[in-house]
Amino acid sequence: MSATTTPQAAGVAQDPAGRKRAARRGTDRSRQEARLGWYLAGPAFVILVLVTGYPILQALYDSLWSYRLTAPDDREFVGLRNYGVILTDPLWWSSLGNTVLITVVTVAVELVIGFALAMVMHKVLGWLRPIVRTAILIPYAIITVVSAYAWQYAFDLTTGFMNSVVWWVGDDYDWFANKWTALLVICLSEIWKTTPFISLLLLAGLAQVPEDMHEAAKVDGATAWERLWRVTLPNMKASIMVALLFRALDAFRIFDNVYIMTGGAAGTEVVSSLAYNQTISRLEIGLGSAVSVMLFLCVLLICFIAIKGFRVDLARARGEG
Repeated sequence: MSATTTPQAAGVAQDPAGRKRAARRGTDRSRQEARLGWYLAGPAFVILVLVTGYPILQALYDSLWSYRLTAPDDREFVGLRNYGVILTDPLWWSSLGNTVLITVVTVAVELVIGFALAMVMHKVLGWLRPIVRTAILIPYAIITVVSAYAWQYAFDLTTGFMNSVVWWVGDDYDWFANKWTALLVICLSEIWKTTPFISLLLLAGLAQVPEDMHEAAKVDGATAWERLWRVTLPNMKASIMVALLFRALDAFRIFDNVYIMTGGAAGTEVVSSLAYNQTISRLEIGLGSAVSVMLFLCVLLICFIAIKGFRVDLARARGEG
């Protein structure tokens, strides 16, 4: 083998022009692939920028003004004063704390349960596989508003049945009158509704784990727990990152469940409902836009933390897959 490959490799190594030509060929190919990618994704990217970019810029502009919709002639440029009002208001920090709590709890629980469901869907064979996958995905197919109303009726003091199921709380216990029990019901409704989405993403990553690596680990005497931590999870890192990022962004923007179940009462207001109340209920366009900009910055921060924390090269992972 060395007699046939070494001279060629040595010739390329000793020929600077050959190395340049090889590097140029690689560069030209990467440029062509990048150009093709822009041709295919360019129109969608332009539409996305137009659809999302304009509202973001408009909100940023409106946040610099003291502007109430019922008094359009009293518009006054205040610069960053709206942001100062928000950051010094305890209601903002309470709403932000509730939003972070809901996001962390729901994402953590959904990742654990979603991975278990993905393992079940991955292991089921034969005619049971489509039935199991369809049954697991049913909650995700239900509209969020319908799901929120169903959970509200289940825990409501007058129409609900959960007080008879959880008998130790008493028949007259109002779940939505207490902040922590109300947040518990909100988190449960979110987990029930969106866990199938997480399991679907994790199932896609689980299907890409090579079976021969599991077989090799078994031959080496690795236990099921060791194969999970040393083989399965490391090879699912990209899928876990995508699932965590998508779900965290969605959970941080939670609005429907809180609006339907409590309306922000009992200290359950979140950032999205705060922006809604300022913009729609009170018609404070300036303050509401500032809250929306703060929400957007928090979403960007979540993206940065997730991408930097996992350190996953999605392009390389896609190429290897």
